[in-house]
Amino acid sequence: MFTGIIEALATVHSIEIHGANKTFWIRSVISPELKIDQSVSHNGACLTVEAIRDDLHQVTAIEETLRKTNLGEWTPGQQVNIERCLVMNGRLDGHIVQGHIDTTATCIGRKDRDGSWEYRFEFPKEFSHLVIEKGSISLNGISLTLFNVKKSKFDVAVIPYTFEHTNIQTVHPGSTVNLEFDIIGKYVSRYQSVDNHRAAKTK
Repeated sequence: MFTGIIEALATVHSIEIHGANKTFWIRSVISPELKIDQSVSHNGACLTVEAIRDDLHQVTAIEETLRKTNLGEWTPGQQVNIERCLVMNGRLDGHIVQGHIDTTATCIGRKDRDGSWEYRFEFPKEFSHLVIEKGSISLNGISLTLFNVKKSKFDVAVIPYTFEHTNIQTVHPGSTVNLEFDIIGKYVSRYQSVDNHRAAKTK
């Protein structure tokens, strides 16, 4: 479990292809502090640390992860947001993030607001019931607040600190980002769906 508060901006050092999987060597300031088998969020996707070498750590994305995320588009030198899992005796500064990517979105707008930035994203319509005005979303692992929510579009505002310390600075119109919708919203939606199905059967 994560919070969406990015710990470090990492760099893809190298990529190896093994069958349908891709193995990534990631360089970051916290790589030497990681442990093998530890779960770490990479652009919002929960991956397991497999090896550590100096300031590098290794993770592998299987075919399912590559299909649902933007990890398959990574190239050496690319910047990646990383966060270690939540310590349960600490503060939850963002929101509850599982590290399980639901889908991807495409950036369709970026505006410099003279001290902050606004981005507009478009995502698959089948997930529209999971976004609400002023709700939370994990975008490339960053906890952000939604506004100007439409059926398949939403905006987010980014403060200077987040812009400077995450890879949101590299996102421009046409860029693909990973989305994880709020887990509480997903459970509520599921409950309503099941409840409506039961009600329909009793009629």
